[in-house]
Amino acid sequence: MSSVEEILPSGDKMKKTLCWISEMIAANPEKSRQQIISEAEIRFDLSPKECDFIDRNLQDTISGCS
Repeated sequence: MSSVEEILPSGDKMKKTLCWISEMIAANPEKSRQQIISEAEIRFDLSPKECDFIDRNLQDTISGCS
């Protein structure tokens, strides 16, 4: 059975990542969402699971950034 940590990425790191992605989408509408997620993967040292989580849940979580 999987632990919660394996399913849900760490909060602070993911919050910073999602805020950065939100800012990049707004500032660079010509870039695809996947390009921005790929840049975030490198910038925030994301695991493949974290990238998958972001890709699947981006629309739901991005509005909470301020």
